Amino acid sequence: MVNPSLVATPNDYALLTDLYQLTMAACYVGEGLATQQASFELFARRLPPDYGYLIAMGLAQALDYLTTLHFTSAQIAELQATGIFAHAPAEFWQRLATARFEGDVWAVPEGTAIFANEPLLRVEAPLWQAQLVETYLLNTLNYQTLIATRAARLRDVAGPAATLLEFGTRRAFSPQASLWAARAALAAGFNGTSNVLAAVQLGQKPTGTMAHSLVMALAAKEGSEIQAFEAFHRYFPGAPLLIDTYDTIAAAKQLAEQLQRGEMQLAGVRLDSGDLATLSQQVRQLLPGVPIFASGDLDEYRIAELQAQQACIDGYGLGTQLVTGTPVNGVYKLVEIDGIPVMKEATGKVTYPGRKQIFRRFDQGRIQGDRLGLVAIDTPQAGELPLLQPVLQGGQRLTEPEPLSTIAQRTAQSLASLPAEMRAIAAPTRGTVELSAALVALIEKTQRKTA
Repeated sequence: MVNPSLVATPNDYALLTDLYQLTMAACYVGEGLATQQASFELFARRLPPDYGYLIAMGLAQALDYLTTLHFTSAQIAELQATGIFAHAPAEFWQRLATARFEGDVWAVPEGTAIFANEPLLRVEAPLWQAQLVETYLLNTLNYQTLIATRAARLRDVAGPAATLLEFGTRRAFSPQASLWAARAALAAGFNGTSNVLAAVQLGQKPTGTMAHSLVMALAAKEGSEIQAFEAFHRYFPGAPLLIDTYDTIAAAKQLAEQLQRGEMQLAGVRLDSGDLATLSQQVRQLLPGVPIFASGDLDEYRIAELQAQQACIDGYGLGTQLVTGTPVNGVYKLVEIDGIPVMKEATGKVTYPGRKQIFRRFDQGRIQGDRLGLVAIDTPQAGELPLLQPVLQGGQRLTEPEPLSTIAQRTAQSLASLPAEMRAIAAPTRGTVELSAALVALIEKTQRKTA
């Protein structure tokens, strides 16, 4: 059925995939490989420029998808109507009609710092099912991991006392992406989001101020900027005010006079333009004790500059630079089929064979290094902690979804465990991952088999 609105609901997610996932699944069925046990791992081959780590995020939505995946009779009819599957075996349609994800999933907990070539997640399932879910898993984990990493960097630079608000809905890549961006930012340590739907669904209170249009409209009709502020406060007493529509300092002076006369209470003011460092210093002198928020295409680099300029800013609204940027180019690759390790050897895109575990070594709460080993052979050495944990078995969740506060706490702990040089926002040291002797031997053996 044609749907010009292009709105996807969870009931549509079976078709929210790339065509080749379905054509490959049909081929696997036809060749008698559909039920062969396969293992796929999702990881980033390399980190984005100037990133020393990633913060894993998006697992909750990935598990929601896997545990509810199904095809309706209407969706199957729509696939058949394309004509693309005219030669697909009849068994393919039978499998779609009764499809439920039956596999196991291992994953690092959300909020965990990871490095290049370390799997965020491993899917172990019948081949056709493990293949089919690739697109959706990459979509949610890649995007939320990007946002969580940006949010963690912003929190790290701004410091624990700063208020960080997610304002990115209007610049996110889609309405759905705006919800995921809000969630990932909150889970990585932000204090609030302006996205009302996201806040309500996540059990949070939405946060925000006002737009310049309100000040201009009310000032034009009611006589002055201060009257616009007074009108807004009649309905939202004490709410933060946006004071840079006309003359920031003049507005601050007028507010200071009203505060001195006891005519107004004020929870904060927001600056969205101009020389933020100088303006914030002047506003602080006029409005001591009033929180000052800044916005306007800010990122971690700009916040660091403002701090170096001794700006008097208590919080930041982050939008465009948070919800966009260099993508996390995560990939989802087959590592084992029917117990046979496999690897990709294409130049620049080599993958490691076999089902793997990340062993992280700590010393007094600090990460000392990671070792990538084989599930079937390697075990934790002294001081090592395995990061990948079972989260789905036989298509069923093993644990309840974690609250955002728990994930945010884990993110903060992950950041604190990283060396300072790895947390740098310019030319950071990147985490290196040691390969176990067993994994190195398997790589050599697998390469010889394909030579």
